Amino acid sequence: MARSLHVRLDEGSQAALDVLRAEGLTDSEVVRTALREAAARRRARSAIRHEVRRLAADERDREEMRLIREQLAELAPPPSD
Repeated sequence: MARSLHVRLDEGSQAALDVLRAEGLTDSEVVRTALREAAARRRARSAIRHEVRRLAADERDREEMRLIREQLAELAPPPSD
């Protein structure tokens, strides 16, 4: 069964709604789309955080990155004053 929501929009939210309405979307389509997109962004950020933690815990990867930083530092031009 469909669920109905009632919301109060601030100026920024109303402006965003107006932009999406101008694309021909109904209020319901706008809200459904916004909710799906927000959820997808949060899932992506969560996946990135998980990957960062995994890599940070990987000692071999950290050592490889340290070696790469050292090699790049050797290639960098000397600092100019």
